[in-house]
Order: sequence, then structure tokens, then C-alpha cells
Amino acid sequence: MGTPLGDFVRAKRDSIRPESLGLAARPRGRAPGLRRIDLAGRAGISVEYLTRIEQGRDRNPSPAVVNALADGLSLDPAERVHLRYLAKVTTANCPGGRRPAPPPREVGPTVLATLRLLAPAPAYVTNPLGDVLAHTPGFAALFGPSGLLDVPQPNLTRYVFTDPRARATFPDWEHLADELAFDVGLGPSASASAWFTSVLAEEAGPEFTRRAHRHLPPPRPPLHLAHPEEGPLRWERQRLELPPPDTQSLVVLLPADEPTERAAERWERPERRGRGRPPLRALA
Repeated sequence: MGTPLGDFVRAKRDSIRPESLGLAARPRGRAPGLRRIDLAGRAGISVEYLTRIEQGRDRNPSPAVVNALADGLSLDPAERVHLRYLAKVTTANCPGGRRPAPPPREVGPTVLATLRLLAPAPAYVTNPLGDVLAHTPGFAALFGPSGLLDVPQPNLTRYVFTDPRARATFPDWEHLADELAFDVGLGPSASASAWFTSVLAEEAGPEFTRRAHRHLPPPRPPLHLAHPEEGPLRWERQRLELPPPDTQSLVVLLPADEPTERAAERWERPERRGRGRPPLRALA
């Protein structure tokens, strides 16, 4: 069985054109990408050791090896951060298909206090599985009409892949689906990711499963949202990773264009505050 680290290294190696690194191009008809022997040479490790990493037979490479792989693959800064994260991810799978202990849904008091300071801006706390754990009234105003918050424990990933309203809510549905499917593999633990992947695969079918084993980080353009009152809105997402062990993130949505900025300003007017806007909510 592979590991997140091995899967990423192999996928990245396969995506690299050798000539982009100053190496000879592969002969026509050969498999594309960088050969193991080339990456091993650039990283200063043996081909046999690289093979063990890619196949998941070596699950504890040293930080020096991880950095050497990053250099050998010519990773950009974001990819290096991702590679180091994958090196730390546990690779245990769910035993017997049983559900592992669910990730904590509690949000710390200082995080809730931060959300209160951010209000009325749309902001929320989430984890890699897509759980919406707490949110500001601005987030409710933005996503309430979509139906995302209609359930006791809303989950953005499940909503996007299983709710028929999602494609109308998110005009760039394909991009968002790529992001969310990729994030599922990042935690909160490998067992939780494996369990959630198996459950969502049954619920969502091929639209999820064909994305579930992609190992390269997808692009993350501004979030395009179709709001029934405000029309098309575009939001930049600023994500703050919260301290372990809960693998939670605080995400703030910032206007990415003038129409969205005007809509945000209207929501901040005193006469509109409280109209159809629930208070700050931590979801149990």
C-alpha cells in the first residue's frame, strides 16, 4: 500500500519533463516524466531507497532525505511545505472498515473570539474533511441560501459532491471539487481520511472517486459563488492553519472584485445587521 508521501513523489516525478531540468528528453514511446534513476541521482539517494519511498515500504525518511527529494524535484515553496507535511502524516488505514474516532469538532475559545472580531466578514473554521465547525453571521448570510447550513453538522465536501444545488451555487464547481477531494487526503489523520473517502465514494460516485487519488496540489483560484440576492461574487480565501492536534483552519473570505466588495459593504451597514443573520455559531 502506498503512502501520501510516496504517491506525491511518484506523481510529481511523472509530471516533470526531463528537459526542463537540463536532462535528455525521453525517447518517443517511453513513459513520460522523470526516471527514478534521474531523481535518485539529483537527490543523492539510491534508486532502491527511492523505490521503497514511492511504494510505501519506507515510511520514515529523514528530514534530510525529504529536503533532498524537494531539491531533486525542483519543488516551489508551497510544494515543499506540502511535501514536509506529507512526510509527517501517519499512514495507518482504517482497520476492518470501522469508523475511526471522529476528528474533534470543538473550537477553542480564542478561535471563537477571533471569529467575533472578524464579524461581519464571512469566516469559518474547518478541517481537511470539509467540516464547518464554526462560522460568523457573514458566512451564514453568504452560504445560507445554498442549503449548506441546513444540516446539524454541515460539511462542505459532502455538500459539493452530493447536493444537487452545489453546481448552481458554485459556477466553478470543477475547480472546487478538485480542491476539496485533494484536501480530504491531508487528514486530520490517515485513518479518518481513508474512512471518509470510502463513505463519500459510495455517496458521490465517480465525480469523487476519479479525484480521490490525485496527489498533486490543484490550483486555488478565487471562490466563485452565485448568490440569489447579490448575483455572482468572487472571494479570495485567506487560510490560517491552527495549532495541532486538531488540524483545523480558520478561513476568511475577502472580496476579489468590485461587485463583491460592494456586496460586502452592504452587509456591513448597521441597518442590515441582524436581518436574517444568525449569531456567531459553533456547531457541535
